[in-house]
Amino acid sequence: MLAPGSTLTSEQGWQTTGATGSLQNLKKFNNQDFNRLRALCLSQGLLFEDATFPAHVSSIGPNLLPEDKLRRVQWKRPTELQRNPYLIMDGVSRFDIMQGEIGDCWMLAAVGSLTLQKHFLENVLPKDQGFQDDYAGIFHFRFWQYGDWVDVVIDDRLPFLNGRYLSVHPRTSNEFWPSLLEKAYAKLRGSYQNLHGGYLSDALVDLTGGVQVQFSLKDPPPYLEEILKAADTSQCLMGCSTSGQLRRNIELRNGIVQGHAYTVTGAVKICYKNGWKHIIRIWNPWGHGEWKGPWSDDSPQWDHVEPKCREALLRNKDDGEFWMSCENFQEQFSWLYICNSTPTFLDFGDQHSTTWSVDTHINLWSPVLANRSNYSQGAISTNPQYFFNVPDYDPKTYNVVISLMRKHADDTQDAKSLKIGFLITKNSKVLNQNFSMTRDVTNYFILSPGTYTVTPTTTENQEFEFLLRIFLKNQDDNENSNSLPSPVLPMGVPRQNQDISYKAVFLRYAKQGSAIDALQLQQLLNEVILQDEMTSMGGRFSFDSCRGILALMDLNSNGQLTLQEFGRLWRSLTKYMDIFSKEDRNHSGFLDVSELKSAIQTAGLAADEQLLHLMALRYGDASRRIGFSDFVCCMLRLETMTSAFQNLAEGGSQILMTAMEWLTLVMYT
Repeated sequence: MLAPGSTLTSEQGWQTTGATGSLQNLKKFNNQDFNRLRALCLSQGLLFEDATFPAHVSSIGPNLLPEDKLRRVQWKRPTELQRNPYLIMDGVSRFDIMQGEIGDCWMLAAVGSLTLQKHFLENVLPKDQGFQDDYAGIFHFRFWQYGDWVDVVIDDRLPFLNGRYLSVHPRTSNEFWPSLLEKAYAKLRGSYQNLHGGYLSDALVDLTGGVQVQFSLKDPPPYLEEILKAADTSQCLMGCSTSGQLRRNIELRNGIVQGHAYTVTGAVKICYKNGWKHIIRIWNPWGHGEWKGPWSDDSPQWDHVEPKCREALLRNKDDGEFWMSCENFQEQFSWLYICNSTPTFLDFGDQHSTTWSVDTHINLWSPVLANRSNYSQGAISTNPQYFFNVPDYDPKTYNVVISLMRKHADDTQDAKSLKIGFLITKNSKVLNQNFSMTRDVTNYFILSPGTYTVTPTTTENQEFEFLLRIFLKNQDDNENSNSLPSPVLPMGVPRQNQDISYKAVFLRYAKQGSAIDALQLQQLLNEVILQDEMTSMGGRFSFDSCRGILALMDLNSNGQLTLQEFGRLWRSLTKYMDIFSKEDRNHSGFLDVSELKSAIQTAGLAADEQLLHLMALRYGDASRRIGFSDFVCCMLRLETMTSAFQNLAEGGSQILMTAMEWLTLVMYT
């Protein structure tokens, strides 16, 4: 074996060949060249020993284990453990992974998602290595770091404590890619100790070079289900986490672990009973331990799913993977993380052909803006400023994503407590402020045409290098004449000053900025929604109908809508505007009974002929045609009552009627 400090190791530092930022021009971590080192080992008949990350306590870290346990750590190569080891057997799968003693679920959850996206996996796990050909005890893996892909070389000595893996261990005893990949990431981060607790968002970016966005599930975006579906279909990496930093790794009775990171492995909408259901598939990096509630492996909900669909989706094994409803997902988890090369997951519902461009900047920020409460123009101008132009926008979708990242932040307490962020300004006016104590601060926006300025800032008297990326959506000019735009602000408002997000609409009409009552809702719907000639032909929203709408959305039963409740309504309004536009094929401004039937099916709901007849009678005019305002009232009630029936049925309540009998009762009265 090679002795530590031999000529096959290099001094620490960075070496770059050619242009940066691509896999063809890798940075070599610690100046170690994998091909050269392996060739030298093979020529001398020796196994590689990495002096820059040795089989020593220093690579474990001084605080990961008690001192007596640290002294008992042993390092073993796969060839010492197995007669015939493999790097990969039968492909790479998340089920190959079982978390070890180190608390790096955040990293393993990201790796679990990586295994589902082969186009990213091939960047991280090179194919030019293994135990069968040219084995020399040396391996390498690639990670993205602050704008560059980095090649990290390791030896294959793995840490064991009391005969068990200290790190991640593979489910198959002679397959070693999970353990070696984890070791390479530990080397990049400085030690195994530095993997014990971390941010899932960091790992997602390090494995892809992409942009990640975090969504709070306690205050979710109104389009959460659409975002999940778009992320799944556009091959994004996804993860989620539970709260409970003080109760980390505590498993609740329902099977969910507190203070833990998971992988989101799927999001689908399936036919269930008489309607549709959004369900989420999630994987636990422990390799076992699953949700025990509705839609779990043995739950009765699967009995009401078509056999072919059930067979395709359900994997009844204790492998850590399970399904749950979107509602339970929001209740049990705190954060959703989505990552891709570009923010394709924000293109949900987009009917156009779109691409994203990115502008990248690396610089140093100064501590001038240490007092975040003082944003004078003079102070802002002393920091690096970056301009971008929004030429046009589609009011349906987000068109700008800004991501700011600290470069090479060390592990000191000062670095951990540093709050970084950026300001967005237009015409010298601060429009948005974003700050966080994490390495990466990212947010998404809908910005009207114009020129904007981004200014990175910090809250402490420290200098830090940063990487700033500005993603801009490029919209084509092909308009779909049959599509109806999402709700917009009144036409009297100048176009450049319009903020078409539901929050802006809410704040414009909300009572003292906190809630909306039925009268304000009526004013909002008639002024914001009924601008289009087609939607206004069927009549305005009456005060009575607005009271009915509010009652359906008012979860607190206080006669008012909060911002979150209004967000749910806004999502439904957008959906039903699109459906109404598509089903009103003759552009009459009304739906007849057959068009109503098609609209209900498009919405994923159900109604038999008797119910259709009663709905047309209850919500239609003398000719039983339904205008847009009445259509919204009808669909909101149908959707809510369908969900109410399903919830009652699932909860074990005694219901002596069918779904159609229930709906016939509540939809006509």
